[in-house]
Parts: sequence; C-alpha cells; structure tokens
Amino acid sequence: MPKILVTNDDGVYADSIRVLAAALDGLGDVTVVAPERNWSAAGHPKTLHKPLRMAQIEWSDGRRVHVCSGAPSDCVALAILGAVGGTFDLVISGINDSFNLGCDVLYSGTVAAAMESLVMGVPSMALSTGAVEGYAIEDAEAWQNAAAYARTLAAGLLERPLPPQTLFNVNVPRRPAAEILGHRFTCLGRRIYGDVLVTRDDPWGKPYYWIGGEVPTGIAEEGSDFGAIEGGYVSISPLGIDLTRHELLAELALGGWSAPE
Repeated sequence: MPKILVTNDDGVYADSIRVLAAALDGLGDVTVVAPERNWSAAGHPKTLHKPLRMAQIEWSDGRRVHVCSGAPSDCVALAILGAVGGTFDLVISGINDSFNLGCDVLYSGTVAAAMESLVMGVPSMALSTGAVEGYAIEDAEAWQNAAAYARTLAAGLLERPLPPQTLFNVNVPRRPAAEILGHRFTCLGRRIYGDVLVTRDDPWGKPYYWIGGEVPTGIAEEGSDFGAIEGGYVSISPLGIDLTRHELLAELALGGWSAPE
C-alpha cells in the first residue's frame, strides 16, 4: 500500500488537516506529521540552530499523529529522513484555509512543505481553499470539498507520478460542491498586495511596526490561477524548484545583455 505523508502550516490541532487525513484513508497508509503551532506565511525555513522535537498525540477521532516543534518544512524533512519510520510515496500539505495564488507561494508554509518534499525527491501536493465573492459556506463543507479533490488527485499522482521536482499547487474555491465547475490547469497569476507600514510606540516610547493593509487581490487573466478561481473552477498549478528564467538565460548567452564598463 502506498505511504502518504500529511502535514500543514496551520498546526496539528487545525480541524482541516483532520478532514484531509480522513479523506485519504484507504488510498494509502496515512501518516500525519504537523507543527505544534501555526506557521502561516512563514516561508521555507530550515531549523539548524536548535534541536527539533517530536511527540505523538491522539486526535478526538482516535488517530495517532505526530506533532513537531519545527516548521512545516521541518516536519516533512524529519518524516522523509526516517523519524517516523519508512519512506513515502506522496506528501500532501493542507488544507490551508486561504488561497495560495500567484506570489503567495513564495510566503506560504503550506507550499513550502510540499516544496521540501520535492527537494528530498518525493512527489507532493499543496492544497488550499479560500473565500469567493457571492458564496458563504461552512468551514466543514469547504474542507470536505477540498479533501475530495485531494483524494482524486492523489490517486492520480500515485498511479502516474509527475515529472521529478514538480508539485501540484491546488486551490479550491469555497463554493458548494455543485457550484464548482471542474478544474483548470493554470499558471501562477499576478497577486496585488496593498501592504502599508503601521508604526506605533510601546509603553516605553520605543517604536514597533506592523505590516498591514487591505486584503490582497489578483488579476484574473485567462489561464491563470486567479482566472480559474474567479470562473468557479479548482486551480491546479504545476510548480517546480527551478526559478531560472530560461528564455532570458538563452538571450544572455548570446550577448543580449552586458554589465556597464
């Protein structure tokens, strides 16, 4: 039976990861290793300056899971390196309770966990769901919808793995299941952040800062993850480790740019 590792960035006590793990039962031998706290927007850290600790706990449904003191990427590394025994055929990170679209993937702990899996040679998927205008459904329904897609995609990935160093970044709109029109394979779209710097003084008169602002938006271009979500579809973006702009590399090799003298 295939071995599936499940993790997240919202922490081991998040209800959404329980829904995901339950949906994958029967498809493979499911092991959960998740962080002890929330690591949202923490990016892709690697803990080297202090020891990592793990323990087993029991969820309310009776499932025994592993809780880790490190980041989501640490959870994946420890599991694949053998801290919970054996090897894995697939890693699934989620369910994140907001979209990871466009540049979000650079900040996302959910995506970082899936990317760590690629670094270590194991196929992976990052799974997120987010609110869309005009629809309001309960969390449990949204997570069930996302978990159902995860199971379907996981079955496909186990039968026909993606090319090496490729993951699926999956985003499911928070619509009723009957109102989700299917899926689209997409590129990363253009996220628009409205960050502002909020400066305040502490009780001793020393300044401190928050990065605030409006909820980020995106440009719903045809073929993009934003476009798919706005159209009522699940967005599936194949992502990889290689950040090289190969088309520019070829131009540079032909002398298309040179540093000023």
